[in-house]
Amino acid sequence: MNSGRYIPRFIQSHLETALRDTPVVLVHGPRQCGKTTLVRHVGGELGYSYISFDDEAAREFATEDPHGFVAGLSEKIILDEVQLVPKLFSAIKLEVDRNRTPGRFILTGSANVLLVPRLSDSLAGRMEIIRLHPLSICEINGEDSGFLDRTFSQDWAMFQCSRLNETLAGYVTSGGYPAALARKKEQRRAAWYREYINTIVQRDIRDLARIRGMEAIPKIMEMAAMQSGQLFNLSKLAGPFELSRPTIGEYVTLLEKVFLVERIRPWFSNRMSRLIKTPKIHLGDTGLGCSLLGMGAKDLMEDRKVFGNLLETFVLQ
Repeated sequence: MNSGRYIPRFIQSHLETALRDTPVVLVHGPRQCGKTTLVRHVGGELGYSYISFDDEAAREFATEDPHGFVAGLSEKIILDEVQLVPKLFSAIKLEVDRNRTPGRFILTGSANVLLVPRLSDSLAGRMEIIRLHPLSICEINGEDSGFLDRTFSQDWAMFQCSRLNETLAGYVTSGGYPAALARKKEQRRAAWYREYINTIVQRDIRDLARIRGMEAIPKIMEMAAMQSGQLFNLSKLAGPFELSRPTIGEYVTLLEKVFLVERIRPWFSNRMSRLIKTPKIHLGDTGLGCSLLGMGAKDLMEDRKVFGNLLETFVLQ
């Protein structure tokens, strides 16, 4: 994979449509999944300026004087990593209420901003939220399989294809993060994922919540990787730790906030059943999960149970 070229994302058309009728569009998802690349590609063609709140000076200005910061912005602006400046949302709300021009703001966030403590306003009715995942295999290969369209079409027909076997295991262990995929060797990709986990724990999670026992979070993620694709079982997840179940539950919620873990509810035609049935837990990326478990493609081929569970997560991606 050539990390120097732009890889078209399937949600790009969704983003472009939202910018035509919505004042604020937020693209959120895990760090390093391609949010900035996507919005700068789209925004660059439309004349947007760009500011990142990873820049300490910009972050301090927006925190200390959010209304003055917004007043000085250009007419079309991309604001990157807005979860770092939760006070900014009330100033954006006032600006949007004054001028509801569609596509005024493109925001990105590496945490679910609606769950960020101290958020000054949710921008309800003014903002559309778009979730970006790591790259799918079709995006990596630059093609749309059309599987869902064929499945639900009236002329759907069975067809045969060769079994992928080791190739499929390689897809699962590689995951979908562009920076990891740029590394050719499996061991180097695994090293990138390990460093990624350390960075998220020490930076994003620490910023979201001042909690004790931060050293337990990588282990909780490892346990979640073992359970990925299975029914969520908090007791089983909390078993190895000298921490209470509610505490482990709070840690899982924190991991959800930064898109490293996701709980998916089952589908039932009965909406009440859908609400009360046990959800499944999935890691945000199978490459991340394999790194946590210390498993390469050959290891997956030998452990079919883990392979099967992670394959379900891979399909979800």
